[in-house]
Amino acid sequence: MGLKILVIRFSSIGDIVLTTPVVRNLKVQLDDAQIHYCTKYQFRSIIEPNVYVDKVHYLQDSLKDLIRTLKAEKFDYIIDLHTNLRTRIIKARLGVKSYSFDKLNWEKWLMVNLKINKLPNKHIVDRYMETVAPLGIKMDSLGLDYFIPDKDIVPLDWLPETHRKGYIAYAIGAQHNTKKLPLKRMIELCDKINKPIVLLGGPDDAETAEAIVKFFEKTEKSAPMEEGLTRMNKKALIYNACGKYNLNQSASLVKQAKYVFTHDTGLMHIAAAFKKEIFSIWGNTIPLFGMYPYRTKFTVFENNKINCRPCSKIGYSKCPKGHFKCMNNIVFDFYLP
Repeated sequence: MGLKILVIRFSSIGDIVLTTPVVRNLKVQLDDAQIHYCTKYQFRSIIEPNVYVDKVHYLQDSLKDLIRTLKAEKFDYIIDLHTNLRTRIIKARLGVKSYSFDKLNWEKWLMVNLKINKLPNKHIVDRYMETVAPLGIKMDSLGLDYFIPDKDIVPLDWLPETHRKGYIAYAIGAQHNTKKLPLKRMIELCDKINKPIVLLGGPDDAETAEAIVKFFEKTEKSAPMEEGLTRMNKKALIYNACGKYNLNQSASLVKQAKYVFTHDTGLMHIAAAFKKEIFSIWGNTIPLFGMYPYRTKFTVFENNKINCRPCSKIGYSKCPKGHFKCMNNIVFDFYLP
């Protein structure tokens, strides 16, 4: 009987996707290993289809109930890729050998608060892999994984006819507002893309997406031009998919896109799993934190001409200084054949 290993990462979408090389390499490189994964219940659709995961455990209302379930499994090792208070409690209660991810909180604090860069020049995926190096596990060449169940594959005939021969995906959401372009700049970007676009995001992004669609429905005669924007009639070229598809269906739309534009969010890492060419947009966070698109072609849009960035390792509901220059002053310079 092989080893039984528990991998823990509670959240969120992108972070869980970034742990998939650890799961795959543990499963492939250890003989007869059973790989269990522990996450929050709302992220089950990411992990359950993963062919390298033998069993999934969920953190729901009771940490005590979860610990009781995990104890009964009698794991040989715990791989803690989250490293917070709850994972420390789990490790203490299970009492088995564990390996834990270093979140570099001190280095991030220095970068955010003093702008002193002590961060390693290494992607977070490769740092996740260092966690399992004591078990003799090495990185392969395959990158990230994302598995879409057959029931969630979106047929192209579900899309408007204008999009069935190809489209650009733009993931307009993000967990925090300071990681998202303001509406006006989203409109400007869509105008510059000038190809059929599918706007992707959750229900919370639907209103913003609808505002983008409505902007391009107006004619020049019915509304004055807004400063700095050109206007084209793109009514038929922008499809609002926000809130209309579940996460795996949105991933299916990402997989079928020609290119992907995205903020620093989970769909960016899903796009990297499908080896899409990515145009990633960064506001208050920075690629130097190690979470840029992994092992795929990508272009970064960011404003490096201000000294207040990064202002957080995660994000805020609004710019702490009020000017939001990290997003308002980004220059979009790209060419789509």
